[in-house]
Amino acid sequence: MKFIAALQSIVTPWSEGLEPSDAELDAIEVELPLILARVDLLDAQIMTIDRTPTEVDERRIRRARNRVLAARRDLANRTPGSPVPGDAA
Repeated sequence: MKFIAALQSIVTPWSEGLEPSDAELDAIEVELPLILARVDLLDAQIMTIDRTPTEVDERRIRRARNRVLAARRDLANRTPGSPVPGDAA
């Protein structure tokens, strides 16, 4: 068996900038509550793709939507220099 590796610069040029910078990681950390809330909403919606949603499913989706809205609100109301909630100061 012959393995194909992307070692040639034609296939994948190597760049030292492949790792996220500290600023990018900080931005991801700030947006993490919103990202997780969206994942929860997507999970709740996926569970009802192939069946009719029950009352519990509808409640789960509604609560997940509310968490997304709350996370968006918190992110929008956050001042640029304020600490990330949950960080040890």
